[in-house]
Amino acid sequence: MGHSVGQVAGFAGVTVRTLHHYDEIGLLSPSGRNHAGHRRYDDADLDRLQRILFYRELGFPLDEVAVLLDDPDSDPREHLRRQHALLTDRIARLQQMAKAVEHAMEAKRMGIDLTPEERFEVFGDKDPERYEQEARERWGDTESYAESQRRAATYTKDDWKRMQDQVTDWGVRYSALMDGGEPADGERAMDMAEEHRQHIRTWFYDCGYELHTCLGDMYVADERFKEFYDSMRPGLAEHLRDAITANAIRKA
Repeated sequence: MGHSVGQVAGFAGVTVRTLHHYDEIGLLSPSGRNHAGHRRYDDADLDRLQRILFYRELGFPLDEVAVLLDDPDSDPREHLRRQHALLTDRIARLQQMAKAVEHAMEAKRMGIDLTPEERFEVFGDKDPERYEQEARERWGDTESYAESQRRAATYTKDDWKRMQDQVTDWGVRYSALMDGGEPADGERAMDMAEEHRQHIRTWFYDCGYELHTCLGDMYVADERFKEFYDSMRPGLAEHLRDAITANAIRKA
């Protein structure tokens, strides 16, 4: 007697309406009907449905599926090669989209919910998320990192601009200090190092002297951080590292 349309829909995970549509367009017509005229599907029909669903999963439109199943001159391998190329391209585009979404999610976590124009206005060509992945890997399970994320999530564009202005002003003054020949263990250099520590405490998390010293070492050891500070003035990263160490010893 075969299977009813409802049973087949349950087997295949499709709707009864879909099976009716396949019948109407001649893609899958049931082999028989019962005395009441209701559709009945045999094993050959189920096999054809399985192949239809396979091609549909690969993204083939219904008219091409019909050609693949019914045209004796059709080369399934050529169709599959073409579809493979389309799917590969689609995967690449989806991966790009996923990266874009991840980037947006990262910005949300950092509280940097700015338009591209606002981001450039605030940060210029310095991407604020450049170090975020590594920071999360290094300190993601620490309270300092959690506190930094909590604070950043509350900041507005004006907050970020004010923070950046402070960093720029500090960099100009530290560069002038170095130009004047101030040693890293001099009073003014240590005061600038203390100002640097207070900036972190104000905007991100409670930065003690021991942690500040570790950060100073990282500013020299990590090429990306070194590049950031040396872009203010060549040699500033190492000078700041030594000033941070001297300031920690002074406060101890």
